[in-house]
Amino acid sequence: MDNMVESIKAIGVKEPILVRPKQNGGYEMVAGHRRNYATKKAGLNGIPAIVRDMTDEEATVIMVDSNIQREKVLPSEKAYAYKMKMEALSHQGKKETSRQVGKKLISADVVGKDNGESGRQVQRYIRLTELIKELLDMVDIGKISFNPAVEISYLTKEEQYLLLDYIKRYDATPSQSQAIYLKKLSQEGKLTTDKLEEIMSVEKPNQKPKYNIHYDRFEKYLPRDVVTEKEVEDFLFKCVEEHHRRLKQRQMAR
Repeated sequence: MDNMVESIKAIGVKEPILVRPKQNGGYEMVAGHRRNYATKKAGLNGIPAIVRDMTDEEATVIMVDSNIQREKVLPSEKAYAYKMKMEALSHQGKKETSRQVGKKLISADVVGKDNGESGRQVQRYIRLTELIKELLDMVDIGKISFNPAVEISYLTKEEQYLLLDYIKRYDATPSQSQAIYLKKLSQEGKLTTDKLEEIMSVEKPNQKPKYNIHYDRFEKYLPRDVVTEKEVEDFLFKCVEEHHRRLKQRQMAR
């Protein structure tokens, strides 16, 4: 935003905003909200605009397309934007109905084509709107990965709150396989609190402890030819392996 403000101060607004006339007078902004805000911050009193008559659905499609092109868009923003656009296209009647492949899928294909994504991926994003706010917030900050988030969106709201409670208590989020299993049990009506905790308690690779070794603590014990990180790791492994071998020998001697 600061860069945009400085650019507008230097050379003005390069691209006009898009507005449409309001029934009771004045104009409603459709695209260019950030440019308009930056123009005000730059101290200018007006901004170039293109005035165009359009329906609510047309305005929604244009608004979504302009916002989704931002460099950084949160998963939740993209999810609700895609949902808005698909509903708008549905109201416009721009869906193919010659094949019975599902009207939503056809609309998603149109949305995806305009935004460089498959219709399937668009539908997966829209699934995120079924998450409770607390879980969706975790997706936005990267605590829950996208793929598991899509799977747990099929859980009922009550089941999602059970999962949220587990995450808060144990600071553990579901892996893809765990999320798929939770979804399966939910659809079968078999997902209980005990079953959820049983599934979530299985250790995931990313939950295994990581160890940081301070090099300066054992540098004086390293041979001169052990220099690289891989050589240090191999040397330490051999030391631990030798320690384990000697310990086992003592136990057998007893």
